[in-house]
Amino acid sequence: MSARLLSVPAVAAALDVDWRTVYRFIAAGELPVVDLRTGTGRSRVRVPVGGLEEFIASRSVVSPRNRR
Repeated sequence: MSARLLSVPAVAAALDVDWRTVYRFIAAGELPVVDLRTGTGRSRVRVPVGGLEEFIASRSVVSPRNRR
């Protein structure tokens, strides 16, 4: 199993949005995450590349000119 994981800042850069927007997508259940919790501290989440690709595909729209 070789799932590549992206940090929240990397996902934000890929989508050209603020990191807070990425957390909103995660909270809404639109982006899957892997929680790399270490001890009782804050959790560290990563987004699987496949999940990001699915998110982008689900938000892609067809240009009105090409909808014939």
